[in-house]
Amino acid sequence: MGDNRSVILTYHSLDDSESAISIAPRLFRQHMDFLAASGLAVLPLDQALQRPGSVAITFDDGFRNFLDLALPELALRRLPATIFIVSGYCGRRNLWPARPYRRIPRQPLLGWDELSAMPALISLGAHTVTHPDLRGVSPAECEKELRECQAQIEQRTGRPVRWLAYPYGASSPTVRSLAGRYFDLAVGTSLQFVSTRSNPLDLPRIDAYYFGGRFPLKHLFTPYGSLYIGLRHLLRNVRRLASR
Repeated sequence: MGDNRSVILTYHSLDDSESAISIAPRLFRQHMDFLAASGLAVLPLDQALQRPGSVAITFDDGFRNFLDLALPELALRRLPATIFIVSGYCGRRNLWPARPYRRIPRQPLLGWDELSAMPALISLGAHTVTHPDLRGVSPAECEKELRECQAQIEQRTGRPVRWLAYPYGASSPTVRSLAGRYFDLAVGTSLQFVSTRSNPLDLPRIDAYYFGGRFPLKHLFTPYGSLYIGLRHLLRNVRRLASR
């Protein structure tokens, strides 16, 4: 990437359901093959921000299929990644109350013992206690979701938790201000590259869902990829405006 932008990739569940949060395991393996062979620096989230032109890998929600399908591929290639955990649902399923489950597979989530046993190349981050849209709760409830999630993960795993992913990628100035009390970095789901102008409490990510079919991940780091992501970002914003 000639302009030295970095990329934070987002994954959720590795399965063959073709849902909006799913990536087929074979496709994930192809992504990891490309990253390992590309010469790009794949780094932990905080280090990627300090090194232009690098990549960070993140997983939201903490699906248990990470253990069986993602971790072996990452470990084989020594690629670091971050799992963002919904602490109130560890060992359960993704049946949080804030959104309907239509077209989203109901999958088991990692338990505390499994999270505690993750190797050092896997970092743990917070994804709130109950996965609400933080813009729709009171400041006191928002702060409780953030504070208690961080505390629960740290207490149950013995690991520091300094990074946050906003559920649904949704935040506001108030939410970001509260997040800054507990976390060094926070990520959303804005379909953009990371630049020196990016807000560390609202870092953009690019969902791996967009790199299936006719547009492989290897094109992301080309001018064609920049155009593709720019158009996708524009279309997403148009749809959001139209739905209001």
